[in-house]
Amino acid sequence: MTRVAQLLLVLAAAGLWAASRLTWVQITSFDGLGQPKTADLSGATWSTALIPLALLVLAAAGAALAVRGWPLRVLAVLVAAASAGMGYLAISLWVMADDAVRAARLADVPVADLLDTQRHYGGAGVTLVAGVLSLAGAVLLMRSATHRRAEAARYTRRTPAESDTRAAAMSERMIWDALDEGHDPTNPDNQGR
Repeated sequence: MTRVAQLLLVLAAAGLWAASRLTWVQITSFDGLGQPKTADLSGATWSTALIPLALLVLAAAGAALAVRGWPLRVLAVLVAAASAGMGYLAISLWVMADDAVRAARLADVPVADLLDTQRHYGGAGVTLVAGVLSLAGAVLLMRSATHRRAEAARYTRRTPAESDTRAAAMSERMIWDALDEGHDPTNPDNQGR
């Protein structure tokens, strides 16, 4: 389960990197001296948080190998919060009423020279997909932390009294028969088999 979560986080980081390279907004300006100029604003320029979020998700994919228990849960919550940020960045491009002023400022163009702005939604779509992938990875990390806790409880040591009582209830032949059948004779769930 952890490996699948890591794969999803790596894919999300790759998606964020790709989204940072795509054009999010294209502006056309005319200063009155020559031909109109067109400038493309990439995702890294439009949403400067894309690359840091990609690095965060990639680091979380690596850290998932090193942490167990509650630190893994904290990591999952952090990744879930990052995925919410990715969703915000993607959706904000769609719902923003007017992007002209911000686009002009980012392209260092006077607003008076601005002729047109055009949004490209491909980068925002890739960012939204990356957010969904990282959220799925966070859910799997949380489930993995819970699953590991249950596995750890399964292998806890029994007290000597429990072991002696169990051994006394089973003959040596019954123990070997249980092992031959692929059952764990020390597991109380096997009911003496």
